[in-house]
This record gives sequence, structure tokens and C-alpha cells, in this order.
Amino acid sequence: MLLKRLEQWDQASFCRLFNRSSSRFMFTTSYWLSKTADGPLYLLLAAMLLVLEINAAPSFGQLLLYSFALELPLYLLLKNAIKRPRPADVLSAFIHAHIIPSDRFSLPSGHTAGAFVVATAVAIYYPLFWPLALSWALCIGLSRIMLGVHFPLDVIAGALLGTLCTLCSYMLYI
Repeated sequence: MLLKRLEQWDQASFCRLFNRSSSRFMFTTSYWLSKTADGPLYLLLAAMLLVLEINAAPSFGQLLLYSFALELPLYLLLKNAIKRPRPADVLSAFIHAHIIPSDRFSLPSGHTAGAFVVATAVAIYYPLFWPLALSWALCIGLSRIMLGVHFPLDVIAGALLGTLCTLCSYMLYI
């Protein structure tokens, strides 16, 4: 009963948000914002920080590398074990995603997980910039819903995954 209500909330929330994404401005904003959370950019950021060794950057860059080394396999394991269909597959009579997702399943949101890895690392090393990093990470999650490729619970799961992987990496390795 609880799971059914949670699923209904998730789908209804998705529909409310996704219905606001039909304007060209919302699509373009969501698309380019989502692009800032593509995986290769994170690796580039971590590598640049390690090479440049800016202030706390060696530890910051190491934390990013350790966190992504933990987050990525967990993300793949969860996504392929849970096999939750994407919104367009569940609600195909009502919606069509604005983009073609890179894989078949929805839970957790990898873009959101990656964004929260970065936001949590920023919170640890550069707390002054944490509100900005958190805002960016939240917008990444919202953009994935607006593009029609994730439900809100996928985004919440991704945020938890990224945050917990970074905190675990910090406690274990740094």
C-alpha cells in the first residue's frame, strides 16, 4: 500500500514538473544544465585539480576520484538490479522524453549522483561555495525530470547515492 502511494506520488509529481517543460526556454535551459553534469567533465575537473594543485585541490581532487570510484560501480549495480523503466516507458500514452537517455533504466539518476558527489566535496573543502554547488546539483536533478528521463524518486536516490559515496570516501580515504 505504501509503495503504491509512493509510486503514485512519484508519477504525479513527475507529470506536474514535466508539463512545465514544454516551452523552448525550459527545454534549452534543462538541456544545457544537464550537459554540465555529463560524466567526462567530472573526470576532467578532478584531473585538472590534481595537476594544478590549487590550495586544497590535491585532497579535493583525490576525494572526487575516490568518490566517483565508489559511486559509479554502485550506480551501475543499482540501475541494472532495480531495472526501473524510464518515465516515457511507463507513461508513454502521456509523455515523450525531450532527449534520448544514454541507457534503458531510470533509478538512480546518474547525472544527479555525480552532481551530488561534486556538491558534497565542495561542502567539505570549500564550504563558502556549498550553497552554489548545492543549487547547481539540485538544478541538475530537476533538469533530468524536465527532460523527461527521470522520476523525482530517481533524482532523490541519485542525490543520496552521490552524497553518501562522497561522505564514505572522505571518512575512509582522506
